[in-house]
Amino acid sequence: MEQNHTKTAAYHTLGCKLNFAETSTIARNLTENGYGKVSFDEKADVYIINTCSVTENADKECKLHVKRAMKSNPDGLVVVVGCYAQLKPEEISKIDGVDLVLGAKEKFNIPSYIDDLKKSENAGIVHSCEIEEADFFIGSYSIGDRTRAFLKVQDGCDYKCTYCTIPLARGISRSDTIENVLKNAKEIAEKGIKEIVLTGVNIGDYGKGEFGNKKHEHTFLDLIKELDKVEGIERIRISSIEPNLLKDESIDLVSKSRSFVPHFHIPLQSGSDELLKKMKRRYLTKLYSDRIAKIREVMPNCAIGVDVIVGFPSETEEEFLKTYNFLNELPISYLHVFTYSERENTEAAEMEGVVPISERKKRNKMLRILSEKKKMAFYQTQLGKTLPVLWEHENKNGYMFGFTENYVRVQKPFDENSINQIEMVNLKRIKPDGTVGVEVSFDDFLAKI
Repeated sequence: MEQNHTKTAAYHTLGCKLNFAETSTIARNLTENGYGKVSFDEKADVYIINTCSVTENADKECKLHVKRAMKSNPDGLVVVVGCYAQLKPEEISKIDGVDLVLGAKEKFNIPSYIDDLKKSENAGIVHSCEIEEADFFIGSYSIGDRTRAFLKVQDGCDYKCTYCTIPLARGISRSDTIENVLKNAKEIAEKGIKEIVLTGVNIGDYGKGEFGNKKHEHTFLDLIKELDKVEGIERIRISSIEPNLLKDESIDLVSKSRSFVPHFHIPLQSGSDELLKKMKRRYLTKLYSDRIAKIREVMPNCAIGVDVIVGFPSETEEEFLKTYNFLNELPISYLHVFTYSERENTEAAEMEGVVPISERKKRNKMLRILSEKKKMAFYQTQLGKTLPVLWEHENKNGYMFGFTENYVRVQKPFDENSINQIEMVNLKRIKPDGTVGVEVSFDDFLAKI
């Protein structure tokens, strides 16, 4: 079938799992319209760059990948989509080599914009809706390798956190129907993929919005109950969920689930109640620690990841130490540490008490060191256990890698027969690179004879 394509398209994705899911949907759309898929560093007729507005250097990264595309084929069309394209379309259109910038509504219909498009000699063409028009839902899932898929169940956000541009880039909170999510999950299962990662902007808000003029009547709990029944998917992972939206019933369901794994990623952002209020987060530290305690009560071996921001305006040394000490005492497994950076059109950008960049970097480093300590301490609690590992396809210096259900990264000598297989393995020792060395358990060995 591939040889029937007369045109080719290449794709590069920046940012989150949600972007990867949407890039895959865009690619399937182009494939259906006669475009073969090639690597981004190969010659292509069209280069699609899916951008992110959360990363600090969105502008720099966008320019870098436009330059890469132009190096691969100076005559290729360059199309920029994604959050950064919605926020700064005119700015992107002036980047040398960009032909087309599409906003949140337009990015899912690229073929209709490129059919008669010629390589631009001046500024690129912009088609970008007002963000209020992005009130529809396009279901998406990505298949990046043979082991896991990112499945989009929700988009947009109604929260007004003072540091965040995501509502400006993606619009209001809205969800897919349960029927469509289940259909996509079954399609993924039919492709032999063992793990699904649920993704969205604020997935705990699932059920908001309308679909085909019909109001949703389902909640996040309803969604995960139905997904747990899908045959053929071994594992389902919840990518990230707000602490105020993570209810006891959802935690209990995961603890008894057939397919949901013991792994939560729960944004905190600050361990100071004063700063949480300034950020306009919808919880305080007491609720957050209660959520962690509930998870530990029913799933003692659960992996718990935390997002945290350092250097938010008015974060004094004392406020930062509140965050550090709060995280140090919590029974969590790892951190994702973000250094605050000013964003146009956000309340935080106008706030007083700006933290010097050098201080922001110092605090980031302190929390990254704490994260490593937390991860190693969590890994230590898992040594000696025999756990199921889903092996990935990568061969790195003769080794292959995989993850346990509770997100311990393990390695063993590369074995092609293990790719995309779940094997029971005994966790033996923590290696210098931070992975866990394993040996295939005796029971698993017998099963293979």
